[in-house]
Amino acid sequence: MTNIAEIQSQIKASSARSVVEAALTKARDNENYHALLSFTDSRALERADKVDSGQITGRLAGVPFVVKDNFLAFGAPTTAASHMLESFQAPLQATAIEKLEAEGAICIGKANLDAFAHGGSTENSAFGPTKNAFDMSRVAGGSSGGSAVVTALHIVPFALGSDTGGSIRQPASFNGVVGVKPTYGTVSRYGVVAMASSTDTIGTFATSAADAEFIMSIISGRDARDMTTLPDFFVPQAIRPAQKIGLIKEFMSDEVDPEVRARTNEYAERLRAEGHVVEEVSLPIVQYTLAMYYIIVPAEVSSNLARYDGIRYGHRAAAPTSLGDLYGRSRDEGFVAENKRRIMIGSYVLSSGFFDAYYQQAQKARTLLIRAFNELFESYDVLLGPVTPTPAFRLGENTSDPIKMYLADIMTVPASLAGIPAISVPAGVSQAGLPIGVQLIGQRRSDANLLSLARSLEEK
Repeated sequence: MTNIAEIQSQIKASSARSVVEAALTKARDNENYHALLSFTDSRALERADKVDSGQITGRLAGVPFVVKDNFLAFGAPTTAASHMLESFQAPLQATAIEKLEAEGAICIGKANLDAFAHGGSTENSAFGPTKNAFDMSRVAGGSSGGSAVVTALHIVPFALGSDTGGSIRQPASFNGVVGVKPTYGTVSRYGVVAMASSTDTIGTFATSAADAEFIMSIISGRDARDMTTLPDFFVPQAIRPAQKIGLIKEFMSDEVDPEVRARTNEYAERLRAEGHVVEEVSLPIVQYTLAMYYIIVPAEVSSNLARYDGIRYGHRAAAPTSLGDLYGRSRDEGFVAENKRRIMIGSYVLSSGFFDAYYQQAQKARTLLIRAFNELFESYDVLLGPVTPTPAFRLGENTSDPIKMYLADIMTVPASLAGIPAISVPAGVSQAGLPIGVQLIGQRRSDANLLSLARSLEEK
């Protein structure tokens, strides 16, 4: 399987059931990548039969897809890759899934992730890491690693993920696929397990910018059940000629892998060859964004995970000796180490005496970051840079050093904190054959322009 159009041709030539069965078979044949945590065989095949009989129609009728396992979906547990939700059966479906199913798409399984989406390698999954689609000794990226890998392996033509600080873009770069983090509020988060409510976004992986554009046109739009959603502004657009593009200087330092810089510069040359102006720009405040992010996001994480206490929600420890013991043991058994680390950091920065010194200062700095982006967008249509400082690193390489792991997010968190769209598109491979992506960043609601720009280079 490659793209949506080819899948639709296969459905016309045979049947939706045969296509869905083939996707399920291929997924199981590739279980050694550990990209999927569960399958929705029964429901998927039932929907496929309804497509074949004409009971289900739509622009995606019979096309299989996968969702990250922090999306509530029917047919399989929603675990968020944690023991806390290991047996949780969703009572409803995420709005994004409902919109895809309304167009006839068929979910075949739930993808692995870092537990509660806390991580950048999918090594924090309570059920084991996902392996890179190009080199099984390396990480898939995270937190949406499973969704990226099933797309890269052509098990499905597209998959859904969530991006809070780079969780779609980084694994997309590591696995050589397109990954879209939209403007904050573009896609409803209703029915998706919350991580950090001020930066959580829902996006897609696809094998091409054209397919990503098509999926975004379906899942975007206002939802009365998510008050942060924006009016439906996403409309695929024609390619705009002669755009002015800024190559972010701070993302191209000597600390960035030389091959990553080389692929980024090559992509910039391709843009110039298409008639666009590419100039170096400076965004000095990005050096502080990682510090902002790891204050603001853990604070929101600690608030959102407070409900998981063994009574109101989630795993409940057996035979507690007291209420405090029930809380403590339930959380200790249900959360992985990275969950606990972020809860503790977040609780600390929100605590009395530290709220002003840390959380409020970080939010003020965030406002300065937004202003800095806005100033650049007065002169430039799009910003360009690498997605990550290196290609995919080896499994276990960074697990003992949380700071080193966090540094992999240094180029993705700025767009997340500013709430602006950013996409990862393939830009080539390293000498070792590892994919390298570049990041296109735009001003708010310019999502369609970023995708049309990426599509224009794909078509050459």
